[in-house]
Amino acid sequence: MSALIRVEAAVLAAAMALPERAQRLLAGRPVVRDGQTLAVDTQLMLRLQRLAREPAVETLPIPQGRLALDRQALLAAGRQPIGEVRDLTADGRPARLFVPTGAPATSPLLVFVHGGGFMYGGLASHDATCRLLAERAGMRVLAVTYRLAPEHPFPAAYDDAWSAYRWAVEHAADLGADPGRIAVGGDSAGGNLSAGIAIEAARAGLPCALQVLVYPATLGERDTGSARTFGAGFFLTAQFMELATSSYAGSPDDLRDPRFAPALAELPDGLARALVYTAGFDPLRDEGEQYADRLAAHGTEVSLTRFDDQIHGFLNVVGIGRSARRAVLRIADDVAVALR
Repeated sequence: MSALIRVEAAVLAAAMALPERAQRLLAGRPVVRDGQTLAVDTQLMLRLQRLAREPAVETLPIPQGRLALDRQALLAAGRQPIGEVRDLTADGRPARLFVPTGAPATSPLLVFVHGGGFMYGGLASHDATCRLLAERAGMRVLAVTYRLAPEHPFPAAYDDAWSAYRWAVEHAADLGADPGRIAVGGDSAGGNLSAGIAIEAARAGLPCALQVLVYPATLGERDTGSARTFGAGFFLTAQFMELATSSYAGSPDDLRDPRFAPALAELPDGLARALVYTAGFDPLRDEGEQYADRLAAHGTEVSLTRFDDQIHGFLNVVGIGRSARRAVLRIADDVAVALR
């Protein structure tokens, strides 16, 4: 971490640690939409980002946007203790294994697929999140990567994520994973890919004990209330989603391919239990909740939780503030219980 980033991170952390009353004075009047009130620390974070004239990643050329997203994640990461971190490859792709402190020889494993609109993200962007999930839940976490768009359009990300999951199952013993307690999960685009993996695992008869979908993108073409209401001002923008779709999709037909839009998939029997999490101020909120409803109607066991004071991206805000970290700890606790 450079000296400049360390200073920026310290200033942001100090502001996000202020008492709530002080944060309210700095953040301004409460933001209320759809009967929900945005968390004051999240509102302050967004305001500080605007005051710093931090460019939105989607306004930058993609290579610079990738660096900017990793930098944003680093500013919000903090220091997350972990027993062991091991870099490896999963079916030829870079991966990282997080082992919690005092882990037994065998424990549950979460195969984690990162978000970033299929264009951004990787091991660096979600390192802190994976550390916290592993340590809090007492489980191993295997973070996997996939080829990014637009250099590698659909279905490259899907194919890589599915191959990495198959590799993890085949190498469960090497990873210290209990074969009966292997889960898949991810955020945003990673939630999209995780939903696809769970579907494919059920069809193939491959072990998958749980799917953890955090504000998942489930549609290729969206016209939902949340997309219209929260498409500007709350981190994830309509412009970002349009860029992600146009970068990943090679043709209009891809938008209706179930591997691109799991909401359109024919759901198989034996689908893994699902923990679905959405954020109240997120354009993807409605499609994530609609997918949870569809899973439940199919007969899949589903637990749906909306963090109504949060924005898209809260999963990466684990080292500053209070409200986002509290939500991530809740997710880790839920996964721990589900994989007992």
